[in-house]
Amino acid sequence: MREDVEALDIRDVTANWVNAAVLSRQIDDRVKALADLSDTPLFFGRLDYLHAPGEDRAEGASGEQFYIGRRHVHDADGDPMVIDWRAPVSQPFYRASKKDPMDIGLRRRFGYTGGDLTAYEDERLSDPAEEATTSKLLQREIERPRVGPMRDIVATIQPEQDEIVRSGLGGTVCVQGGPGTGKTAVGLHRVAYLLYAHRERLARTGTLVIGPNKSFLHYIEQVLPALGELSVQQATVDDLVAQVEVRGTDEASAAVIKGDARMAEVLRRALYSHVSLPTEPVVVVRGSRRWRVPAYELEELVRQLLDREIRYGAAREALPQRIAHAVLVQMERAGEAPDDRVQDAVARNSAVKAAVKAIWPAVDPAKLVLRLLTEPEFLDEHAAGILDEDERRTILWAKPVRSVKSAEWSAADAVLIDEAADLIQRTHSLGHVVLDEAQDLSPMQYRAVGRRCTTGSATVLGDLAQGTTPWATRSWDEALGYLGKQEGVIEELTAGFRVPTDVITYASRLLPYIAPGLTPVASVRENPGFFEVRAIEGADQVVAACEELLANEGSTGLIAADARIPALAEALTAAGIGYLAPGEETTRERRLTLVPASLAKGLEYDYVVLDEPGAVVDGEPDERTGLRRLYVALTRAVSGLVVTHTAPLPEQLAGSVHVL
Repeated sequence: MREDVEALDIRDVTANWVNAAVLSRQIDDRVKALADLSDTPLFFGRLDYLHAPGEDRAEGASGEQFYIGRRHVHDADGDPMVIDWRAPVSQPFYRASKKDPMDIGLRRRFGYTGGDLTAYEDERLSDPAEEATTSKLLQREIERPRVGPMRDIVATIQPEQDEIVRSGLGGTVCVQGGPGTGKTAVGLHRVAYLLYAHRERLARTGTLVIGPNKSFLHYIEQVLPALGELSVQQATVDDLVAQVEVRGTDEASAAVIKGDARMAEVLRRALYSHVSLPTEPVVVVRGSRRWRVPAYELEELVRQLLDREIRYGAAREALPQRIAHAVLVQMERAGEAPDDRVQDAVARNSAVKAAVKAIWPAVDPAKLVLRLLTEPEFLDEHAAGILDEDERRTILWAKPVRSVKSAEWSAADAVLIDEAADLIQRTHSLGHVVLDEAQDLSPMQYRAVGRRCTTGSATVLGDLAQGTTPWATRSWDEALGYLGKQEGVIEELTAGFRVPTDVITYASRLLPYIAPGLTPVASVRENPGFFEVRAIEGADQVVAACEELLANEGSTGLIAADARIPALAEALTAAGIGYLAPGEETTRERRLTLVPASLAKGLEYDYVVLDEPGAVVDGEPDERTGLRRLYVALTRAVSGLVVTHTAPLPEQLAGSVHVL
């Protein structure tokens, strides 16, 4: 298939060099999409239908057999050999069961080792004599060691996951999922499915995946290309709102207020305070004639634009045309016959431009936010009745700033500037946005994301128990409201595929303190995993634990409080153990990653050494946030976890556990 594309000759089918360039780029993208992946088989399953799909199910009718894979594959004659996992005919591979066989006589799963076919397993779903069994190949695939970036899960998608993946483009879906429930994979595979089902529409409107940090985006960036999808953009929220350089940081109290949704109304008031009702007429001179638009008529035009609640910038652009139209009406009454060119000329008249500048001046969003943060009187005027006096004083900058460029903007300030920019000029909307690790966003950040999908839909992914910011999401209903997607459907994933039973059971001891009422994750892993808590005396024993786990196949992560990272890095170097930073790709030669607890979210390793849980908790501004950070760190392991500590463990983890 790839060779056929490479052999295409476009010289006689393009009308000009522009068409040739576009077609050539499309061919290059197609070749990339058809790239071979050495460890990725073309098919992983087979379905034997009792009857041909879509045909009469009369007794004696012949069935049909389909191989299911990551990509559609056809032979030299164009006949299908492998059916794309997203096709409707593939759906029973994920949803069929003994209770509901969906007209499937046999479902076969194939097992691979390093890209070589090594096993297969059959389920005769329509045979009443055969009992339902747990797939060994499925378990083995779920527990396969993690080396390198995140991979697709098309061979292991579960029915509840498949239902979310195949939900329609028109609706927004919010997925609450605990550690290891596959919510990130579900979100990425939903994008792949939507691109398959609505390719032309999304090719026009675009798709975007938003992650919490660059390390996370690097970890997931190969999933969609492996499924042949190359057009999806990736970014962090900070990337989206990067209209100014962020060089400063906020105290937690100030960041919480700046991230509060009430700031949107403060910004709106401050922006529209620049509009002033006219007190003088506009006189337009054309040739020997003078046309006068009185102040009361100008005031009516301004009030009409304000009442329409259109964007500040759009209204400012419309005002000169409204004034010009009023002049044209007078011209017509005087017997003239002006056309659109005359109206445009009047709108550009110096008197009209001067009036618009005085009535509806241009506003720079960064300068607007700078005034609010540096001028107490301006903030007091427009935040009155919204923020109390203490809140206003908290967000005011202590030192005056000369200009926008010299200001040390924080990440929260950049979000405010983005909000102001949208009040002035509407933000471009995409067709679909995936927002991962959403529980850590502030209401204003949700609004920033929501602006990117006002005419599209969203997939929101997160876990309320893993919220580690002072402004962490309290409920998904609230989050969807800030996002502008109140109609969104909330789904919950509670089956854990990544974290071993003993590990998730231990971590779940924290749930009553960090997210009361949230359903604990129930691991479906048959392997309980390796889990120990070790009281140690020094960093050399942490290094020893890493060496012990590195003897196993797969990746190892050493997770510790941010403040302890330099000391552990020094200990590893002294022991001659090389290590990677989060986001750097593991290889078979370098399999240890040193991870600050603040960057652990969304990452996974076959084995984890968690150093000093108490220090992880103490590294946060409050106990609940610290316990949530600890919950994240405890749940990064796929096969085994060793917890090491010299200081006492947090009392919330107290209880019966295997301690060495």
